[in-house]
Amino acid sequence: MALTGRPDGPPLGPPPGLVPGLDAVAERLERHTTTLGSPVVIDPLAVLVERASAQGLTRGGTTSCGGSTRLLPTADGWIAVALARPDDVELLPAWLGIAPPPDDVWAAVARAVAPRTAPEVVAQGRLLGLPVARLPEPTQPPEPPEPATPRTRKRVRGVAGSGGWVSSGGWVSSGGWVGSGKGVTAMRDVVVVDLSSLWAGPLCGALLVEAGAHVLKVESAGRPDGARLGSPAFFDRLNGAKQSVLLDLPSADGVAELRRLISTADVVIEASRPRALQQMGIDAQELMAGEDGPRVWASITAHGRTGERGSWVGFGDDAAVAGGLVVSDGEGPCFCADAVADPITGMVAAAAIAEALTTDERALLDLPLSATAARFTGRER
Repeated sequence: MALTGRPDGPPLGPPPGLVPGLDAVAERLERHTTTLGSPVVIDPLAVLVERASAQGLTRGGTTSCGGSTRLLPTADGWIAVALARPDDVELLPAWLGIAPPPDDVWAAVARAVAPRTAPEVVAQGRLLGLPVARLPEPTQPPEPPEPATPRTRKRVRGVAGSGGWVSSGGWVSSGGWVGSGKGVTAMRDVVVVDLSSLWAGPLCGALLVEAGAHVLKVESAGRPDGARLGSPAFFDRLNGAKQSVLLDLPSADGVAELRRLISTADVVIEASRPRALQQMGIDAQELMAGEDGPRVWASITAHGRTGERGSWVGFGDDAAVAGGLVVSDGEGPCFCADAVADPITGMVAAAAIAEALTTDERALLDLPLSATAARFTGRER
């Protein structure tokens, strides 16, 4: 409620599918981690607000809670644009033909996109590597958001979120079952190599720590986790219980050590565009097909790991908009909570991995932020 709605208006409740979907994810996480010896019991709604709580964020309507993303109207619909990185602002002349003054960036962007079509604006932005997405039109009228009524939820232990894996066509797409093995019997025997950064992947790794796994957080010396620049308390919440490993990437020695670490892992979590690892000669499916490869590889991307979508950039707020996970009032759409696609995907990934570890197969899990968010909209799209 505090994170959804316009800053000068009443708080808005969630889309109809969000709360029951998250409750189902939490149940799956608890069930599968119980099977593996250490149940993880979480309140998924509390997980959604952890970053905002740590950083003192509140709702901004068409401005994301973190302030770096906006919902903007175009000639034929709404788009979300994130200008979180200095390079994003520097690309505005190439994208929209504008060079706005520093104190007028968003107003200039809004004026530039207003007369253009959303597909045109999004396509051009993605060619330049900008995090931009179009809000899809629903195939049926959206239901109004739930009333902003507080819910009483049980107190639970745990680091944060939960994940939900639906092997029969739910929130996670399987990138392929790539071999067979034997399901593990205890999470305490599981080694996880966490190559991810920011929120979704680190949250997944934190939940696996809570379940008893040994998690190694791997960072590049030249490009460490950008979340280190944010709230130290929130960073420690996601990563404080992991062992930290710093590698000189992409040097030959650093890549060799990375390959060695992956060869020792039961689970790999990564959250980069596919080409990032491919440029270092690391291919998930190839590694998992080997006798000593990981049992589960969780690939968290903005929009997918294959084809054209594999090159699209995205973060939690704009990816949620791409999936249609917004709320609306009489004035139009508003962001739903804080970068909501990130914690949702982190929770989904954790339960997906836990379930996959109980099977006799090796799994490559495809977890796009936008597609995962779309599963929680509560309506056909």
